[in-house]
Amino acid sequence: NGLMMAIHNMERDKGLDLMLHTPGGSLAATESIVDYLRQMFPTDIRVIVPQIAMSAGTMIACCSNKILMAKHSSLGPIDPQIRGVAAHGVIQEFRRAYREIKRDRLKVEVWRPILGKYSPTFLSECENGIKWASSFVEEQLSDHMFKGKSGSNLKAKKIVKHLTDYRGNKAHNRHIHYAECKKIGLDVDLIESVPNAEIENEGQ
Repeated sequence: NGLMMAIHNMERDKGLDLMLHTPGGSLAATESIVDYLRQMFPTDIRVIVPQIAMSAGTMIACCSNKILMAKHSSLGPIDPQIRGVAAHGVIQEFRRAYREIKRDRLKVEVWRPILGKYSPTFLSECENGIKWASSFVEEQLSDHMFKGKSGSNLKAKKIVKHLTDYRGNKAHNRHIHYAECKKIGLDVDLIESVPNAEIENEGQ
């Protein structure tokens, strides 16, 4: 409600500069926020990250047309956390358990207390969460940041693959700075390289 009140009287044709500073949050809430912002500003949203936009914050940044970051700013991995646990980590653990038990049936007793803490539907929740996060960000990148650009789908897939790389990123709270964001293909500029007047006068 607060977001809608803040945006309600803005001029739609001026676009939106969204100052984003967040450790993340719910994917469902993120999807709703992005859907609302795109209804209000269909073609012109620029995200400015003065410090951090992690997890779901990174997802919102990826839904923009352009991202501005400072030299010390960072985005983060978008691997979903289900009930406070890394979804990719759960699936990786299940696969490891399957391999080890298949090789040696005695390992069942080793894995029983570990796997026993998960409810029957938990694995499916994790798989669905990964698909949801990946497809959402990939679609937003293709439809907005890379719209009309050559190889938009491939660029989007590459970025999502990097941001959801559980093994490569090592941790959900890993900081991904400007140079790496640029390297993986995001349309990102340094705040320090943009004249103050352009930040102040463009958008609202």
